[in-house]
Amino acid sequence: MPSPYLLFLGDTTEPGYAKTAFGLRDWARDRCVGEFVLPGATVTTGLPQLTPAQAWTDGARALVVGVANSGGFIAESWIPALEEALEAGLDIISGMHARLTDISALVYRAEQLGRQLIDVRTPPPDIPIASGRKRSGKRLLTVGTDCALGKKYSALVISRALRERGISADFRATGQTGIIIAGAGIPMDSVVSDFAAGAAEMLTPDAAEDHWDVIEGQGSLLHPSYAAVSLALLHGSQPDVIVVCHEAGRERILGHEEFRLPSIDETIAVNLLLGRRTNPAIRCGGVCLNTSSLSEAEANALVAAEEARLGIAVADPMRGGPALDRLIDSCLSA
Repeated sequence: MPSPYLLFLGDTTEPGYAKTAFGLRDWARDRCVGEFVLPGATVTTGLPQLTPAQAWTDGARALVVGVANSGGFIAESWIPALEEALEAGLDIISGMHARLTDISALVYRAEQLGRQLIDVRTPPPDIPIASGRKRSGKRLLTVGTDCALGKKYSALVISRALRERGISADFRATGQTGIIIAGAGIPMDSVVSDFAAGAAEMLTPDAAEDHWDVIEGQGSLLHPSYAAVSLALLHGSQPDVIVVCHEAGRERILGHEEFRLPSIDETIAVNLLLGRRTNPAIRCGGVCLNTSSLSEAEANALVAAEEARLGIAVADPMRGGPALDRLIDSCLSA
């Protein structure tokens, strides 16, 4: 995909819906020139605020839609800004469910100007129905109590930590942000339901016995809208190890505040129960806590308390340290 990027935040007011922009800022910072926001936006990545023309001058070659809103729609109010990006010389990359190539105004301007419209959320062709066959190699899947709370970040940190120990490991992207970061993957929530577990099998093929695929989780098995994607990923990836991700202080499902968040304990139990269908040996390697809203002292205290309460390894992967080392040890233990 063309880069460097200008990150488009639209008029977003909910940080959880800007996870694509934050993910690229944190994991592909060398490819990010700045951000482009519309009036009314209250979310920022902290990168320089630039117009598309300024970003082009600073080296950007593509605008990335950095929003992942509920339903994955491209708002009508964004179209003039996206056209401005095309006119400034930028291609457009989007991971939304709504396709750039279905928006006639953008298609027309892109053809006029010789620009690319790149829809990342496009599954590969000829995905098979899942076989359930046990594959060689090791697999770790991050699962969560909700959406947008750290499953991708946890998988990226864990795969990096494994490689730093000299262990063969690959990060397997299953969402639009992960795919842009890694340059490959399958957008699981865009696969027809009957084939989703098969897509997870494609993503994690047979491998050497000592190789680990670290798979980016999606949604939550207990989410009122997105549980189907999570279950297909759990069954198809056949993880040997799950790591449960949770954001400290979050009490309600993002975008569905009428639903309380499930507990970490319940999330572990449900994932192990359903995961045993395709891998009877599945186990929980630990918990990744997103403690970004806490001070270091508060975070350390919470990690220690949850580790003692749950009796398993707990860490904030972004803070690292001995807690993360214990989590990796737990994931690798037989």
